[in-house]
Amino acid sequence: MDTEKLKTTLKDYRVAIYLILIIASIIVIFPHPGPNGIQTNLQFGLDLSGGSWIQLEFQSAVVTFKTSQPVDQFVSDLSKKLNADVSLVGTDKIEIRKLVPEDELRQIFSENKTELVSYSQGVSKETADDIKRILENKINSLGTRDAKTYVITGLNGVSRYIRIEMAGVSMSQAQEIVGKQGKFEIRVVTTGNETEHVVFGDSIESVANPSQNPPNSNSWGVSFALSPEGAEEFRQAAIKYGAVKDPSNHNLAMMLDGKMVYSAPLSPDLAGTLQSRASPNLVASTGAGDKGKEDAKNLEIHLRNGALPVEVKIAGSGSVSPELGGQFKMWCVIAGIFALVAVGISILVRYHEPAIVLPMVLINASEVIILLAITSFFLQLDLATIAGLIAVLGTGIDQLVILTDEILHEGKVPSPNIYLKRLKRALGIIIASAATVFIAMLPLALMDLSTLRGFAVVTILGVLVGVLVTRPAYGHIIMAILSK
Repeated sequence: MDTEKLKTTLKDYRVAIYLILIIASIIVIFPHPGPNGIQTNLQFGLDLSGGSWIQLEFQSAVVTFKTSQPVDQFVSDLSKKLNADVSLVGTDKIEIRKLVPEDELRQIFSENKTELVSYSQGVSKETADDIKRILENKINSLGTRDAKTYVITGLNGVSRYIRIEMAGVSMSQAQEIVGKQGKFEIRVVTTGNETEHVVFGDSIESVANPSQNPPNSNSWGVSFALSPEGAEEFRQAAIKYGAVKDPSNHNLAMMLDGKMVYSAPLSPDLAGTLQSRASPNLVASTGAGDKGKEDAKNLEIHLRNGALPVEVKIAGSGSVSPELGGQFKMWCVIAGIFALVAVGISILVRYHEPAIVLPMVLINASEVIILLAITSFFLQLDLATIAGLIAVLGTGIDQLVILTDEILHEGKVPSPNIYLKRLKRALGIIIASAATVFIAMLPLALMDLSTLRGFAVVTILGVLVGVLVTRPAYGHIIMAILSK
């Protein structure tokens, strides 16, 4: 291609946009040497960087009913009978935040002259959103951004499972943070091993960072402050059960998901203060050494972000080691290179012309670079998204073949006017094909289907980048090359 024709091609706005986007994508990805080899700004999921995933099952139920008695009265009576939170989530639908077997619940409804119409284990959409928010806050407290949370919802609108993927987090840590409800409770010892409830964690107003308690010691703990109402409830319970006047025989017990994390008598200063006024400031000690420090950090996360509204049970879990993740990265790179080579060979066999093969392969590879840059802002790279990138290579080359065949109709390079007509017709075919892929992938992109969503999103982005940027640019580049 001569210099004048090259300048004319580069000045075309479609080609200029394409080149600007490529340069911007390389800047965004920012490949540079690091201590562990080439580093980039790309986000990697647990498949490629190691980490853990946990799938939790909600221990609750959503049921629809028919009753002749006032609904508010029915909900109140059921809550007392089940000793559980029961809330109305529709005119004839309730959420029971306790897992009660269907047969047992049907019997209770029958005794209250109420018909149980349908029973589904899980939670309502509003509760699922609350659970997702709380879990995301807890995950963010770990300082990791490589985390994904998916609520798995059935066609009836009831969510039974939630899946959490955390890159760079061990399985034991994942189970401590997101594998439990995180329900905090303060109780006081009455007689023997008997205890009475004082306050729950929802009465906590503020939480401090884990610290050594006392200062400069090897013992760790978490300081927190109760709300005015919670502090007054704490004071009244301490007085009622003798913890103020006889603290040595009435320990204060702090429980996390039914497991004791702290038990000790009130300090003499605090006991004296509680006789006259409420004191909101308390400390939960978690032990000494690294174990105490780790427990303090986990406790702080639960106290700061609150308990889940329902109990959860681990329904499945798994982990990928960093070493295995590194191997996956290497194999993904090899698979991508192999796909490009295979594409180049197939095009060379079809057209027998290197001048056609080279721009096709470069355009195809540049689409992957642009997609990597776009996904670095909001999507992690895992095995499914890598599969989406390779799928884009395949669909992309199909569309480039359509363009090239239209331009080379009957093996001849057409005149400019005929070329523009053929290019327009080829782009119309490509847009129709892209619309089909877009519609097919849209449900997967919108539904919470874990890693399938990443595959669908990458495929849709690949279609959009191809139709809007690379196909029009390729049409003008290939014409300039073929007219030579």
